Amino acid sequence: MSTNESVLKNTIQRCRERHIILPTYKQMRNPDLIPEKIKDKLKNIGLWDLNSLNLFRINWKNEPVKTGGGFGDVNFLELPSELTGTKARVILLIGKYFPTGAHKVGATFGPLVEKLIDGRFDPTRQKALWPSTGNYCRGGAYDSYLLGCESIAVLPEGMSKERFDWLHKVGAEVFATPGTESNVKEIYDKVKELQAERGDSIVNLNQFEEIGNPLWHYAVTGHAMEEVFNQVKNEGDRFAGMFLTQGSAGTLGSADYLRELYPNLKVCAGEALQCPTLLENGYGEHRIEGIGDKHVPWIHNIRNMDMVAGIDDNPNIRLMRLFNEEAGQDYLKSELKIDPNVVDHLHHLGISSIANLMGSIKLAKYYEMTENDVVFSVATDSMEMYQSRLAEERELKGEFTNRDAAISFEADMLGLNIDHMIEMNYYEKKRMHNLKYFTWIEQQGKTVEELNAQWYDENYWKSRYAKVDEWDQKIEEFNERTGVAKEYK
Repeated sequence: MSTNESVLKNTIQRCRERHIILPTYKQMRNPDLIPEKIKDKLKNIGLWDLNSLNLFRINWKNEPVKTGGGFGDVNFLELPSELTGTKARVILLIGKYFPTGAHKVGATFGPLVEKLIDGRFDPTRQKALWPSTGNYCRGGAYDSYLLGCESIAVLPEGMSKERFDWLHKVGAEVFATPGTESNVKEIYDKVKELQAERGDSIVNLNQFEEIGNPLWHYAVTGHAMEEVFNQVKNEGDRFAGMFLTQGSAGTLGSADYLRELYPNLKVCAGEALQCPTLLENGYGEHRIEGIGDKHVPWIHNIRNMDMVAGIDDNPNIRLMRLFNEEAGQDYLKSELKIDPNVVDHLHHLGISSIANLMGSIKLAKYYEMTENDVVFSVATDSMEMYQSRLAEERELKGEFTNRDAAISFEADMLGLNIDHMIEMNYYEKKRMHNLKYFTWIEQQGKTVEELNAQWYDENYWKSRYAKVDEWDQKIEEFNERTGVAKEYK
C-alpha cells in the first residue's frame, strides 16, 4: 500500500515530541542489539510502567524482575515427566515477563506499528480499536499508550475482572459485549456499530485478520523456541512437536518459521472441547479465557497444521487450583516429590497456559513420544490475571484439600489421553480452512479469491512472512526521520 505522507508527518511529529523510538524485529528477537543508552535508562523503569522505552521489552528475554531488569536468555519452564506423565520433554516459554504480563504486546505491536510508519494511522486524530477476548486488547491499549495513540477495547463482559480494571487504568475506552470467551461474533457486531458511528476516526486492528500478529511470532517467538531447544537439547534429541491453542492463530505463526527448520515437526492446534469449531464445526461456551471460538481466524495457516485437539475446560479449572492452592502445591512437593522449584513456578501458567500444557501432553501421548522428543508451547500469561477466578472457585466449590489435589492430579494430569483429537489429512485441513468462508467472506468482506489463494498458492504465506526485513528497514528509516534515534547513539 502507498504511504500517506501527510499522515506520516503527523506521526513523526508525535513521536518526536514524545521522544518515542521504535524497536526493530531484530532487536525484539535479540536484545543485544538494543542501544546501550536505552538499556541504561531501562534500569530505572518498571516492567509495566507506561514508558515508551518499554517497547524494547517486547521480547521473551526480559530479566524476570518487576523493575530495572536487563536482558538474558529466553524465559522458559521445563516440566518434569513426574508431573506431565509423558516421557517427552515439555517446555513452555514464559509470557509473564512481558510488559502487561502477557506476550500479546508483541502480537499488537506489528499491526499498529506497521500502520503508523506507513502513514495508514494518524495518532493525532484516530483511535486504535482492539477487538479481543482479553489479552490482545490489553496489549493493544498498552502499546497504543506508549506510541502516543488513544485506544478502544472491545471484549466480552464475562472476562476476568483484572482485565477490565487494567484497561481502565491505562485510559482505554472500554466496551463490554454480551457473553464470554466464545462470543466472538458479538465483538465483531460491536466493532461494526462503532465504525458506523465514528467513521475513519477509528482504525480496526482485528487480531484475527491482521498479518502483523502472526508475523511477530514468526520473527520472534519461533526464534525463541529454536534458541531454547539448542540450549537444552541432548545428543539425539528432536524438536518433535508444538502445541498452541488456536485463539487468534497469531502464536501459530511461529510454526511457519519452525517448519522451515524442522520439517518433521508435529504441529497441533487446540480449542476448547466445549466449543469444538475445528473438530466438529460446532459451537458452545467454555471457561478457558484467551483462546477465541466459533470461527477460524483469517490469519490461521491451516495447511501447516498436523492435528487438532479438544481441551476440556473442567479439568483445566481444576488444574488451576492444583497448581495454585496451598494444598495442591504441598501435594505436588511432599507426596509426589516434584522439584519444589518447578512447583513454585507453576503460577506462571494462567488458564490458557494450562490448556497449552494439557494439549502438549495429549500431543506427546498421541505420537508415543520418547525421552528424545521435545515439545514446545507457551505460557501466554500467568495467574496474576486470574486471582478473581480462584476466588470464585473457592466460593463455589469450597476448600481445596489434599484429597482434591490427589484426585485432580490422577484424573486431570495423568488421566489426559488421546480422545477428541484429529490427525489431519488433506481433506480435514481443507474442511477446516473452508470454515473461514462463513465469517470472513459472508460477514467481514474478504474475497473468495484470497481465501483460495491461502489454500492453493504456496507463496501466499511465505510472501507475507518475508516482509519482516522490509518492516525493519522502514522502522529504522522512521526512527531516523523523527530524530529520536540520535539520542541513543
